[in-house]
Amino acid sequence: MMRLVLSVLRRLNKLRHLTGLGQRWVVAFALGLAIALTLTGCQLRQLRTQAAQGSQLVISTITDPNTFNFANKNTFPSIFLFAYDCLTTENGVTGAIEPALAESWQVSDDDKRVVFTLRPGLKWSDGVPLTADDVVFTYQDIVANPDVPTDAKEGIQIGVNKAYPKVRKLDDRRVEFILPEPFAPLIRATAGPDGIVILPKHALANTLKTKERDGNLTFLSTWGTDTDPRKIVVNGPYQMESYTPGQRLVFRRNPYYWRKDEQGTQLPYIDRIVWQIVENLDTQLLRFRSGEMDAIGDVRPLRAEYVSLLKREEQRGRFTIQDGGPWSGTLYLTFNLNKAKNKDGKPFVDPIKSRWFNTLAFRQAVAYAIDRQRINNNIFRGLGVIQNSPISVQSPYFLQDGLKVYDYNLDKARTLLTQAGFTYNAQGQLFDVDGNRVQFNLITNANNLTRVAIGAQVQQDLGKIGIQVNYQPINFNVLIERTSSSRNWDAHIIGFTGGVEPHAASNLWVSSGASHAFNLKQQPGQPPIQGWAPNDWETEIDRLFITGARELDETKRKAIYADFQRLVQEQLPVIHLVNDRALMAVRDRVQGLKYTGLPSWGLWNIQELRIRKDKV
Repeated sequence: MMRLVLSVLRRLNKLRHLTGLGQRWVVAFALGLAIALTLTGCQLRQLRTQAAQGSQLVISTITDPNTFNFANKNTFPSIFLFAYDCLTTENGVTGAIEPALAESWQVSDDDKRVVFTLRPGLKWSDGVPLTADDVVFTYQDIVANPDVPTDAKEGIQIGVNKAYPKVRKLDDRRVEFILPEPFAPLIRATAGPDGIVILPKHALANTLKTKERDGNLTFLSTWGTDTDPRKIVVNGPYQMESYTPGQRLVFRRNPYYWRKDEQGTQLPYIDRIVWQIVENLDTQLLRFRSGEMDAIGDVRPLRAEYVSLLKREEQRGRFTIQDGGPWSGTLYLTFNLNKAKNKDGKPFVDPIKSRWFNTLAFRQAVAYAIDRQRINNNIFRGLGVIQNSPISVQSPYFLQDGLKVYDYNLDKARTLLTQAGFTYNAQGQLFDVDGNRVQFNLITNANNLTRVAIGAQVQQDLGKIGIQVNYQPINFNVLIERTSSSRNWDAHIIGFTGGVEPHAASNLWVSSGASHAFNLKQQPGQPPIQGWAPNDWETEIDRLFITGARELDETKRKAIYADFQRLVQEQLPVIHLVNDRALMAVRDRVQGLKYTGLPSWGLWNIQELRIRKDKV
């Protein structure tokens, strides 16, 4: 351990002049970190000993899972990446939709009927057959159930009436989807890894028949993270073996998984996955460099400042940095535009702040005041991509030119504010027309150091136009609770996963969506709210999404989503910042990787990965 202490000390001492911390603190921190890493190393060696008869992959995530129940999923990553399959899947390299649980599908000539044919012999992890009944149960009884507030709803709601496909069993292997009108996004909505996973009717059906004391279905409290993970029935490559909150979640091969390789060998190849829960990204880096982890950057791309350090260590550390180009996710700042009140008649947002936030000129001034190029230079080391669109750069619907952009311009920001009635005092502080000092609270998730750094710069940038930002990074699950339930926030910085199909983000952009945080409507199971209403531009976005989903002509669809992108940039419900570059470091012993910036998860083909035994 002393060697590890000395190693950490050498690195920390190099940073003392930046931190201003004393030698005593540095020694104490180094010793504590070394002890923690030593204990962790012992635990991991024990896990490896237990798994000595098979192969093992060790990776990490920054937060505990918030649920084992797909219907309650509202964060990424999640256990569903490992444990569940969908009817179809999206190839992470080409973006093409490929068969998964369904071996094929046929679309009628009028595009209003789709029949999926399941693979023969499918089984759940408990050995029970997986049939068309499970597909009907998932789509009809869960996703389309008005009492189940799942994020998956908006992805398959069709037309003005938000109708769901009528899903009917034809026989044990065939399922019919009847649509009220053509719906272009349907097949991609059925695709993994981020689509609608199929859930087991035999394990969950009874929970939809009873209610708890609060009036909510028993289903909603079923399969929480306090459930024995071994009791969760899955259909994906891995099933859960154990969960230690704040430490790790261990997966083992699902013996009934359906996939086989060309030689007939059942997948996945890797026997065991250890998913470490490590909130601090610097600690993740230390564990990877010490050889305790097999990959870093698979969930969120590598922090830019890690790249040069790791690049120098590739050969000695026996790993490779994968560069997938621009990442498909987006990163943005948004204000709480909700004018509604809670059940007791209290506004969710301070009415004084609400007037600022709902003034377009205020949002535009903030956008002009944020120096995104400096964010890219200083935080992303020039590797990022300045984002001006809500659609991923990999999507054929991404609008390259013709969007309103908000390049850094303090004079323009101040002019917009003064024209909107705001004034400055002698100290350069900003006040509204009623003499209120302009200040608001900004939050982001504390375990994402890139966002923490961006928030600090935003605080500095807005100070230059007289706005006081009270900045507080908080726990990620607390952040999600505030933005998706209590609505107790002013502004926040967060990311959203992306991809090829714009409609996949309908949960964020449609006004009824559960992720429509900037003006969140009452969601199923939540207390009633008073006075909620969408803005005119939100109603127009709703119309564009309905029209875009109905349109099957690709040229016309591109024109519709171009209008959507232009509208978002004009009205600025979110202020896009800088997008990550898809960078991931992976041990050379991990084989079969197919890495690009398109999929949200760098290990999207995990069932095909192998561990080479001749590599250590």
